[in-house]
Amino acid sequence: METSVTENAVDWEPVTDEPGMPPRLAAWRQKLSGKAKQEKEFRFYSLYSLVSHPDTLRWAWVLVRRNNGAPGVDGVTFRQIEQREGGVERFLGELEKELKEKAYKAQPVRRVYIEKENGKLRPLGIPVIRDRVVQMAVKLIIEPIFEADFNDCSYGYRPGRSAQGAVKAIQGHLKEGKSEVYDADLSGYFDSIPHDKLMACLRMRVVDGSVLRLIRQWLKAPVMEPAENGKGNKMTRNDKGTPQGGVISPLLANLYLHWFEVVLLRELGRGRVGAGLVRYADDFVILARDLSEPLKAFVEEKLEGWMGLRINREKTRCVNLREEGQRLDFLGYSLRYDRDLRGHSGKYLNVFPSPKSLKRERAKIRDMTDKRQCFTPVPELIARINRHLKGWANYYAYGYPRNAFRGINHYVRQRLTKHLERRSQRPYKLPDGQTYYQHLNKLGLITL
Repeated sequence: METSVTENAVDWEPVTDEPGMPPRLAAWRQKLSGKAKQEKEFRFYSLYSLVSHPDTLRWAWVLVRRNNGAPGVDGVTFRQIEQREGGVERFLGELEKELKEKAYKAQPVRRVYIEKENGKLRPLGIPVIRDRVVQMAVKLIIEPIFEADFNDCSYGYRPGRSAQGAVKAIQGHLKEGKSEVYDADLSGYFDSIPHDKLMACLRMRVVDGSVLRLIRQWLKAPVMEPAENGKGNKMTRNDKGTPQGGVISPLLANLYLHWFEVVLLRELGRGRVGAGLVRYADDFVILARDLSEPLKAFVEEKLEGWMGLRINREKTRCVNLREEGQRLDFLGYSLRYDRDLRGHSGKYLNVFPSPKSLKRERAKIRDMTDKRQCFTPVPELIARINRHLKGWANYYAYGYPRNAFRGINHYVRQRLTKHLERRSQRPYKLPDGQTYYQHLNKLGLITL
């Protein structure tokens, strides 16, 4: 399955022990990780005081503020918190008091929708800022515990791991001859995780009742969205799902599928089928020399029967990449065996931005250079496009992106030429002796 880069990145960046983290918090995280690695069945029972500690809350604020984001149902913005009397210190002090007195209550989540490529809408849940800070505080404390358990085949929303790492792992399996691929697609994964089973997964490691109650509050928080008749809002409650857009949701989603990994890897080892697994959040592929029907049936029974999830069978597929014309699209990349253009015999594994990724990128560039930008100063517009192109190119720098980059360069210049020509009723006048290509370079447009 292929997922949009922006869709994957819409939640929260993994937390790492980066410079600036309070030394006491970094030490706690290191100790929790060490204990979890040494004792695989140990259950942590005294974590709430670490969550509510001022050092944890202060660093949680820093990380949440860095991610920025829209306000929740209360309409409170970061700037309002910073500008009111007492500022951030007062905000964090009140939050600490609520937590220590066990008076904290999660507020409803604001539901918004972003349009997907197929025209359907992806639901996002936006918690209020105070809930985001507490979620981040909990994540800071429990993340090292579960990270100690997570498998090497998992790459999504984890510290020090990336989509490129997942693609590289797939390459490794293919080079070992595992060319048959089971490419799975889960329907609405974040919205379909059963709460009772997720809480059971948490209790495998965390038995601090106060921390578990916080997480249960966020899972059970009502969702507020505009009513269908356009008048007012409606509230809904669910017994499934962890809102995509919540700070702690990626960690919880990783934790739930971790147990699918455990049973699948055990089955692969027992069957000696020579298969591998690569997962990025809810996107995963199984690679084998021979994908047997019993293995497929095992995967489907565990996901749907045991875990209560739904497989989208229209998008789930099995391919053999050694067959002519077959391609795997994963995380915005395409992997395909192509003939060597240098005249060498045989084929090489080509890794490049997928057709859907290029289509999305052209749509984004078209949106950035449409008629609404006519009054944007050209230097500002080009600076904005440059920032976007650098981010896009950084993501797709892995593999062999030269042809894709060349096509995007051409499309950007084509769009900007059209933009310059329509900014005025009079023809756009180029400096003497310059082509549009040279002129755009002089204006600072980068070339991928």
